[in-house]
Amino acid sequence: VQLVESGGGLVQPGGSLRLSCAASGFTFSSFVMTWYRQAPGMERELVATISSDGGTTNYANSVKGRFTISRDNAKDTVYLQMNSLKPEDTAVYYCKKLGIHPYWGQGTQVTVSS
Repeated sequence: VQLVESGGGLVQPGGSLRLSCAASGFTFSSFVMTWYRQAPGMERELVATISSDGGTTNYANSVKGRFTISRDNAKDTVYLQMNSLKPEDTAVYYCKKLGIHPYWGQGTQVTVSS
C-alpha cells in the first residue's frame, strides 16, 4: 500500500491550494478515504471524508464551505481543494485509507502566511 500526497506549499491568506493523494497497492475504489491535518503542538484532526463512490462527503466545521474533498477512482486519487485559506489552516496534511488495515500517507506541508 502506498499513499503519496502532493500539492502543499506556501500561500497567502485568502488563497487556494489543491492537494492530491495518489494511491496504489489496494483497490482504491472500495475504500473510504479521508484527509487529516496536524498543526505544530496539536493533535491530528479529521478534516474531510469521502465515501468509496464519492457520493457522500463530510467535513470538519472549521473547513466547511471552504474545502472540498473529491476523488477520481479511475486515477486512484483523492483530492482536497482548499479555498479561502486562513493562517489557522497551517498544518501538515495527510490522507488516510480507512478499513480493517488503515494506512497513512507521509503528509504534505501547507503554510498560510503573508
